[in-house]
Amino acid sequence: MDGTTIKNVNAANLFNKRKKTNELIFRICMHVLMAVIGIILIFPYFFMVMKSLMSTEEVTGAELVIIPASPQFSNYLKMLTDEGYFAAFGNTMFVIIFNLIAVPLSATFIAFGFARCNFWGKNALFAFMLSTMMLPGVITQIPLYGLYSSLGWLNTLLPLTIPNLTGGGAIYIFLARSFLQSLPKEIDDAAKIDGAGSLRRYFFIGLPLCKPIIIYIMINVFNSNWGDYYGPLLWRVNDEFPSTLAYKVFYSLTNTDVGNDKINIRMAAGVFMSLFPAALFFIFQKQLIEGVTMDGLKG
Repeated sequence: MDGTTIKNVNAANLFNKRKKTNELIFRICMHVLMAVIGIILIFPYFFMVMKSLMSTEEVTGAELVIIPASPQFSNYLKMLTDEGYFAAFGNTMFVIIFNLIAVPLSATFIAFGFARCNFWGKNALFAFMLSTMMLPGVITQIPLYGLYSSLGWLNTLLPLTIPNLTGGGAIYIFLARSFLQSLPKEIDDAAKIDGAGSLRRYFFIGLPLCKPIIIYIMINVFNSNWGDYYGPLLWRVNDEFPSTLAYKVFYSLTNTDVGNDKINIRMAAGVFMSLFPAALFFIFQKQLIEGVTMDGLKG
């Protein structure tokens, strides 16, 4: 090897070492930056958890306390018993369980009609349904309030349940229809040859194959109903309204009659509200990310 070749090899080695060093420094800086951002984002939640474990004196004291001297886990028991959150939790679970069954079934049933059945005006009706997604929700509040008032549904949980028998919203029907359209039509053709009607094809073919999109819909239905305080706020007339958990938390935060000695209880309610959505995300994050794009045959 001549001197020029040796110099070129050394220069290449030096360049590669510098490149690796720069990449290592860049990765370290990125990890440090992400760690700092993560700490900033998670600190409010950490502070809420710590507040929920504090005594009344620590919460109302003039001095800022971040870590409780003696964690008061009894705050969570008080939240569920003394403050009426347990009854609100029961109402919330009733609404959620009803919608977890009603929305996926009705959405996939309607979507099956659009995707697999032929009838006059199907495309126009589907386009009209999709156009409702462009309407802001505030536009329909007054007509719905008048309708529910004439039906005697105000101050009840019926407005949070019965309307969802129509699919729970155009977005769920649209997603289910797109998923059903990705399934091979040969499956339907074979069922038709065997004499299966539309209902039989839906319950025995379409519905079982819709498992991925049903899981996706159910997760979103749970999250939307679990944290919904605006719906109960609209349909509540007086104190006889069966409060949901999210509305109970909202009411306790905005009611001026609630004293400062309730801050730790309200923080405990906030922590409790965050547990179920967080658990669902960690368990079903794959379905949330891939549920819409997953091919039907993989289900």
